[in-house]
Amino acid sequence: ENRDLMQGKIRRAQLQKIPYMLIIGAREESANAVAVRTRAGEDLGAMPVEAFLARALEEIRTRS
Repeated sequence: ENRDLMQGKIRRAQLQKIPYMLIIGAREESANAVAVRTRAGEDLGAMPVEAFLARALEEIRTRS
């Protein structure tokens, strides 16, 4: 049941064209990390919050 809820949330985010989905579970919380997926469904894996922020800011900077 819980898995279906998560899959549904991920699917809704993809349909809404949200560029990145950040999934934070117990493991990520304890490691101060986030699991990242792109809108295209690519799993970027877990990364420190700071690394994701740097990546997102760089992407914004290069698109402007």
